[in-house]
Amino acid sequence: MNDAELAAAFAGKVALVTGGMGFIGSHVARRLVKLGARVRVIDALVPDCGGNAFNLEDVRDGLELRIADLRDSDALEALVLGCDYIFDLAGQVSHVDSMERPFDDLENNTRAHLCLLEACRRHAPGVRIVFASTRQVYGRARYLPLDEEHPCDARDVNGVHKLAAEQYHRVYGASYGIRSVVLRLTNTYGPGQLVKHARQGFIGWFVRLAVEGKTIDVMGDGNQTRDLNHVDDVVTAMLLAAASPAAVGRTYNLGANPPISLGDLATLLVDLSEGASWRLVPFPPERARIDVGNAYASHAAIRRDLGWEPRIGLREGLLATLDFYRRNLARYL
Repeated sequence: MNDAELAAAFAGKVALVTGGMGFIGSHVARRLVKLGARVRVIDALVPDCGGNAFNLEDVRDGLELRIADLRDSDALEALVLGCDYIFDLAGQVSHVDSMERPFDDLENNTRAHLCLLEACRRHAPGVRIVFASTRQVYGRARYLPLDEEHPCDARDVNGVHKLAAEQYHRVYGASYGIRSVVLRLTNTYGPGQLVKHARQGFIGWFVRLAVEGKTIDVMGDGNQTRDLNHVDDVVTAMLLAAASPAAVGRTYNLGANPPISLGDLATLLVDLSEGASWRLVPFPPERARIDVGNAYASHAAIRRDLGWEPRIGLREGLLATLDFYRRNLARYL
């Protein structure tokens, strides 16, 4: 599906983005505005979870924004009415925080999405939903690359709750005809991601330290492999999943080839920055207990069915990301 076909699919349609002031959600909202959709955004702006008004500053006049929680049934009912598409990106994404505050994670990553599905069942049964899940549902790899047939054996509370939310979408599809697609995201990076702290993933924190010319701490031996997707590629995958009838009811991995070790990633960031360096440090206990070792996914299924594959190379994407934060870091601190 090319850009013209995507524009035809979304122009004039009503699209709701949950978590739409956050990193990925804001990029989805911005792209939808450019495609001519009538965009609604809901975000609770939970402190330190990534929601940032600056993420939507350039398109603020082109969308409807509601600051509210997905568990607010009155706000949600009004927002889902008349929706053609929902991009469900709300949630708490810190794996460490999920272990320290599991009941908060339960509320944000299971109950909130169940509330959304109930609102759709009652008020928007014809909507199509794309739910952003995570590669963490697989846990430690039994084989690589991880494909959609790999057993799900999450190592942390966040992964368990994301998997539960996936199952809610499956049940509401089977029982009520809600048309949903699940995308299991890997390490997404790019402009607008949270860099205030390191609790929501390593890549944003690595980028900030590189921009500031500081030392990047790589935990373990630095040989752990990961795959990274630029946010623009992730947005394209979400739009394709929403617009493609063949995707309904399916679960797809995103991913990128080739994977890269964390040591090599740190080396690349240092090479692209001025004054930065990196070193190996031991895993702290709270990280060691949930580390999954080598982990990277196969995106063969979504390439086969929807024609998606990542287009932005890692070096190109990191250069653009570093440039963004050199200009805008103060807005994310």
